[in-house]
Amino acid sequence: MRKIGIVALGAAIGCAVLLQFPVPALALPNETVLHAFGNGTDGAFPQAGMINDNEALYGTTTEGGTSQACGQTGCGTVFSLDPNTSTETVVYSFTSGSDGAVPAAGLIHVNGILYGTTVYGGSGGSGTVFAFDTKKGTETVLHAFSGDVGDGAGPTAGLIDVNGILYGTTGYGGNSEADGGAVFSLDPKKGTEGVLYSFCRNQDCTDGERPLAGLIAVQGVLYGTTSMGGSHNGGTVFSLDLSTGKEKVLYSFCSRNCADGESPASGLVDMNGVLYGTTLYGGSSRSCQEGCGVVFSLDLKKDIETVVHSFCWKRNCADGAGPYAGLIDVKGMLYGTTQAGGSYNAGTVFSLVPSSGAEKVLYSFCQQLNCTDGADPTSSLVNVNGVLYGTTYNGGAYCENDGGFGCGTVFSLTGAP
Repeated sequence: MRKIGIVALGAAIGCAVLLQFPVPALALPNETVLHAFGNGTDGAFPQAGMINDNEALYGTTTEGGTSQACGQTGCGTVFSLDPNTSTETVVYSFTSGSDGAVPAAGLIHVNGILYGTTVYGGSGGSGTVFAFDTKKGTETVLHAFSGDVGDGAGPTAGLIDVNGILYGTTGYGGNSEADGGAVFSLDPKKGTEGVLYSFCRNQDCTDGERPLAGLIAVQGVLYGTTSMGGSHNGGTVFSLDLSTGKEKVLYSFCSRNCADGESPASGLVDMNGVLYGTTLYGGSSRSCQEGCGVVFSLDLKKDIETVVHSFCWKRNCADGAGPYAGLIDVKGMLYGTTQAGGSYNAGTVFSLVPSSGAEKVLYSFCQQLNCTDGADPTSSLVNVNGVLYGTTYNGGAYCENDGGFGCGTVFSLTGAP
């Protein structure tokens, strides 16, 4: 069994057979591995997507790097990659000390500075918000979560910038003793952090619990998901009004025998007042024990949730299963990844027409011997000049830390958008 992401909910959806013979690919977009992690201190097991900054891609790995404080696998890295030369450079290695450890989320770029989060480490041991200056090569902890009542703990999601203030979520902590997670704000200039909302305030956590994903902002309102809680304990879509601080559950999953989806682990994308997202489980297909996941839409004007696509409708889940990552919008088309399913049960890159729900698998991972083309993508994609870039958590040609299953890749997909 391959190693699965550190914040995956429950058991892995599937595990591919690694020793297989190469199969000729269909006439689909071309996938290229730009870097395979694990050949030294270059990082290992990237869980998040990347950003494009000045013609370079920046991302994080949950393990690897030069520090051995977290064991042989390292405490994680921030890396850059030149897509033209495939040159990967570790720009920072976390040490598990006061600087944080295990960055599971992606980065954002604001005025020449990269901002991100770590799940663990920091002075309180419960994760950090950090800044990285790409010109100076220096990392600064802006806030160390304490895990105490009144603060968050364990941020697995990235940040957003709204008028110079950073907003994010933590999977644990908050002002509620139920430890249900929080939405927080942080002023990067002052280093002032505040909990805006603590989940699990309502009885049986009907207001949501365990937010694993980041937020989006639409006209002064934050929108996000929780992986648990809600009226049916299948997770929620929620809003948080920045002017009033009021949280509202817009939809509670698992209301129709979970055919509507269950456990959203990803953030949302807004397309003309309609939010789109994914759930890790649920859906109409019962080929997976708890459902294989869905792509859903939520109309903000009508408060109507619609399942746009239920995964695993094709034989052997060839259409994908278990979408952990969020979606991106490229010219009105949605693109995403599934961590399982596909022709080789090692995950997919897919496209989806939002109006019709027509889904197309653009690439199934593990086509090459020993999955050197990558396996198990848990990250979202980034579009740069018509080329899709992403990461896989497993697979790749090199790995010193995972028994030969691969420590992940950075890949490109051309001919898709």
